[in-house]
Amino acid sequence: MASRAFITGISGLGITDEEREFLRETRPWGFILFKRNVDNPAQVAGVVSELRRIIDAPDAPVLIDQEGGRVQRLGPPHWPVYPRGAVFSALYDIDSQLGLTAARLSARLIAADLADLGITVDCLPLADVPVAGADAVIGDRAYGNEPAKVAAIARAVTEGLQQGSVLPVLKHIPGHGRANADSHFRLPTVDASREELERSDFAAFQPLADLPMAMTAHVVFSALDPAKPATTSATIIDQVIRGQIGFQGLLMSDDVSMNALDGTIADRTRASIAAGCDVVLHCNGKLEEMRQVSAEVPELSGQALERAEAALASRKPAQPFDRTAARAELEGLISRAGMSA
Repeated sequence: MASRAFITGISGLGITDEEREFLRETRPWGFILFKRNVDNPAQVAGVVSELRRIIDAPDAPVLIDQEGGRVQRLGPPHWPVYPRGAVFSALYDIDSQLGLTAARLSARLIAADLADLGITVDCLPLADVPVAGADAVIGDRAYGNEPAKVAAIARAVTEGLQQGSVLPVLKHIPGHGRANADSHFRLPTVDASREELERSDFAAFQPLADLPMAMTAHVVFSALDPAKPATTSATIIDQVIRGQIGFQGLLMSDDVSMNALDGTIADRTRASIAAGCDVVLHCNGKLEEMRQVSAEVPELSGQALERAEAALASRKPAQPFDRTAARAELEGLISRAGMSA
């Protein structure tokens, strides 16, 4: 039975009867977990297993945002705090290999945590390149402000996740670093010239165009499409994301329940699919909104289905790994940077 082109959350620590019926009827392609869904390892693993069982899809992707720093859905007391992107940036400035090693180790440790729970996709790495005066929503999550450095650290993060059998999601394509607002609350507009965007923002994503999945930015780039953010702009998706950057993997929207987008949830969903997103992401767990999303997305087919299948097929078995030794090495590297996680 075909999946529908959306990824959805649930409202709490368990799956309600109403949610169970909805999921069984609509068969989303995947799921995403947030802090509201997390209590302890056994509970999370149980939810992950049940979600797949409900739709009879043992390989259905289950996503989470586990970056480290400010964006970490799994945390103490059951899971450690991981470094924010700025730590890898600082280490890279001391010695580029130290920075890359730390980024790879952190991602490999995160992947081990996720694999224990059955979570197979991490919404990481970021290739956003912040600039002075931008909103702090990216801030210290970023790997620096030079595109080559950002891309190199993002690649190391990707390698760490993949070594642990966790798929990466590149975000926020084609760039959120210049945003003058937090897109959770309102729509950011970037007025940089196309030449400047190509030189900095897009340049960080181009070396990562081979990643299996990417998430769009709810950001208006006035030099490219003054009327629509990247998520709902066919111009940006076709000419920049698929064209100039060259990304050919599965493209998912950022969360359509965020306030950056206007119109109803149904409007936002239709606009994202019409612009060229393969899959729509909806995160807040509100069932009435989830129903609107499911009613507007198509069944996965054609190129979108091919990209989805290719993404899942790119996941490889975990490589041998000494978690204790890796954690000790990472802690030693962080201390060299003179920073806390």
